[in-house]
Amino acid sequence: QPKRKAAFGSVGRRIPYRILHVINQDGESLGNMHRAEALRLMDERGLKLVLLRENVEPPVYRLMTGQQIHEEQLKRAEKKKASPKPGVVQKELTFSSAIAKNDLETKIKQIALWIEKKHHVKITIRQAK
Repeated sequence: QPKRKAAFGSVGRRIPYRILHVINQDGESLGNMHRAEALRLMDERGLKLVLLRENVEPPVYRLMTGQQIHEEQLKRAEKKKASPKPGVVQKELTFSSAIAKNDLETKIKQIALWIEKKHHVKITIRQAK
């Protein structure tokens, strides 16, 4: 039973693959190399190995500084927040700033129902001509 992939970060010295494709901290490819050579490079440069793509042959690892790892984790967290969660429905309403009172009250009731049902509601108001 394969282990679940951990969060993006340094893999340390636990590398299950013999041959890896290594990319340096500037994004340049260093080619395929044995894991021992990759670990030696990691120690020499004072960097950390990070798994980028596991489902390719050979798997792709990148040498990164702690700062680069931290920045990448922040980017991924922002991207995850931005993407809508599965099962959450987003409703969107657009109406004019010149909307009639009765129409506005009807839309407010509809919005209240959607919020009760735990839907995300996005409201856009456009300026009347």
